[in-house]
Amino acid sequence: MSGKTGSIDDGSISQSTAVKKLSSTAKPKVRPRHYTRGLSPLMLRIMAVNAIALIILVGSVLYLNEFRQNLIDARTEELSIQATIIAGALGESAVEGPEAIAIDLAPSRQIITRLVGPTDNRARLFSTSGGMIADSLFLAGEKELVEEPLRRLDYQPSLKEQVVERLHVFLDTFTQQLDAPPNIDHPTVRADELVEVIYALDGTLTTQVRRRQDEQLVINVAVPVQRFRRVLGALLLTGQTDDIDAIVRAEQMLTVKVFAGVLGLTILLSFFLGRTLVRPIRVLARAAERVRGGIGREENIPEFAHRRDEIGDLSRSLSDMTGALYNQIDAVEQFAADVAHEIKNPLSSMRSALETIRMTKKVEVREKLLSILEDDVRRIDRLITDISDASRLDAELTRGQMDEIDLGVMLATLIDAYNTTGKPGQVLINFSDDELGVYLVKGIDARLGQVWRNLIDNGISFSPTDGTLNVALEVRKSTIRFIVEDAGPGLPEGAEDKVFSRFYSERPQEEQFGSHSGLGLAISKQVIEAHGGNIWAENRKDDAGNVVGARFIVDLPKATA
Repeated sequence: MSGKTGSIDDGSISQSTAVKKLSSTAKPKVRPRHYTRGLSPLMLRIMAVNAIALIILVGSVLYLNEFRQNLIDARTEELSIQATIIAGALGESAVEGPEAIAIDLAPSRQIITRLVGPTDNRARLFSTSGGMIADSLFLAGEKELVEEPLRRLDYQPSLKEQVVERLHVFLDTFTQQLDAPPNIDHPTVRADELVEVIYALDGTLTTQVRRRQDEQLVINVAVPVQRFRRVLGALLLTGQTDDIDAIVRAEQMLTVKVFAGVLGLTILLSFFLGRTLVRPIRVLARAAERVRGGIGREENIPEFAHRRDEIGDLSRSLSDMTGALYNQIDAVEQFAADVAHEIKNPLSSMRSALETIRMTKKVEVREKLLSILEDDVRRIDRLITDISDASRLDAELTRGQMDEIDLGVMLATLIDAYNTTGKPGQVLINFSDDELGVYLVKGIDARLGQVWRNLIDNGISFSPTDGTLNVALEVRKSTIRFIVEDAGPGLPEGAEDKVFSRFYSERPQEEQFGSHSGLGLAISKQVIEAHGGNIWAENRKDDAGNVVGARFIVDLPKATA
């Protein structure tokens, strides 16, 4: 049982020719694979992405300028309070009376020694004329000698000390240097050399951050020494920031230690993540390479069945693809064998007819043999046409563009053409459901039209003269069903699946032999399955169980938005 197919240019095909072409085809160049690399670039990218994010975070933490500035501001406020207290004590106690215009030197030095001596700060007292009259650095107080061992002249720092020093230099690059004027410190310093003292002599408390020669910062707080709002002098209180730098550096070192630990953990976790991703991909790539270059079918794509992620999906898809490839190879091999078998039959008949023609001299025998040769030539031509169409089908289905198709309109147009061009006694096709926008599917218009023609032609060929062929469309839950019912003898028992095999032909006795190749229904099945549908055949029976015809059914998925 077979349906008609479209015609194309004639050609020739043989198994030996096909093998010869395959063997003579140049092998494509294959780029070398690099599956034996030590460290995967993908793993390096994973580690780099995770590490860069961590480095940016740590870099922002190491940038401790705001933290440092807050400490300096707190120290400045503390020094301002202390300087105000000392200046107040000087204004109350280090003067000779309410009408005093100058600070009494002896009590002022005593007050400075008592209040500033226990601290690490330095206090300097300036008169209204600008001269320095007292300096806590040179006043006796509660001081003690601190013995510090000196380094040897030939001392060489250890490796640890060198690393720490270089690390400190590196960390200093993260700290923005304050724009501070140089610190002025010499025994004969005057008020006009220090702008903060000048403002203090004018009655304004002023603070100023300055930089020493060793690049360390000092904080100067200058406050006026007053008696009944009369400025008698200025007190300059200087605080060091070595401890602030130590605190900032300690915070930086702690951040570096935390960073080193977190970076190590990040690298380990990235390595673990990379292994879970890279290793299975590499295994799949190597397996695919073995399948590509292997001989035989002992190579298979490993399936990571235990994985419920994209890697598992990829492995299963590659395994299914490999299975489909092997099946396609089997199908091509079987197709070539079937083609060779089908073409050898008419060739054997032609060879026998030619040998007989040479031996006979009877005109009627020669005419009969020539008629057989003509039939065999037409049969070969039909075979080559259908074989060419079948061999191109996979490529066309792969390249074809799926469009939305209204089966109601398509079948109404097709069946109207059948009924309009029909001859007297030809089968009438019954189809009345041509409602628009109901029977919508996604497909290739030309190939689906070929399927409907094959099934209709097949039904017409088995229907009795002046018979009726019923064609119907039904809307199912997720599919559109196409049904063709004829009133012929039905399908042979057990042939419901065989009718879709290539080169299988079960034709009516009155039909001329060789007019069908047996590929029509096979092509129809291939087209429908490529569209995600299903096709099958069954016999129609009456209430008594008698076969009254054949029914072919096609289910195609509905078109979705």
